Amino acid sequence: MSLLVVAGLLALPVYSVQRLGPDYHWLGIYALVLNALAYWVYAVDKRRAEEGLWRVPEAQLHLLELLGGWPGAFLAQRRLRHKCSKGSYQVMFWLIVLAYQFAAYDSFQSWRYTHAAMNYIERTSDHRR
Repeated sequence: MSLLVVAGLLALPVYSVQRLGPDYHWLGIYALVLNALAYWVYAVDKRRAEEGLWRVPEAQLHLLELLGGWPGAFLAQRRLRHKCSKGSYQVMFWLIVLAYQFAAYDSFQSWRYTHAAMNYIERTSDHRR
């Protein structure tokens, strides 16, 4: 079931990257390496938690997710039963996943929402001066 969820969550981002063309095939290699790393770091943290040793800081786990390792992190959470019951951690994790979904969707809209947000920030920052 976890693989189906990841496949569903990856559909939009992968399709948006495919639209960039064949010059971006290196992104696939980057994603595979980063997701394998994310899964491995989760496994190390789980083992250390069980043994009562030094843990990987949550900020580092979130950084791996933010850099693109969220699918590997999701699979590790479900398969290793690690970090999946901590509410505050899950909120940040799912915000990262949603950010990827939003960016992929916005890319299909010619970055309309991103441009609107940037214009709003520019307008409001000019008023404060």
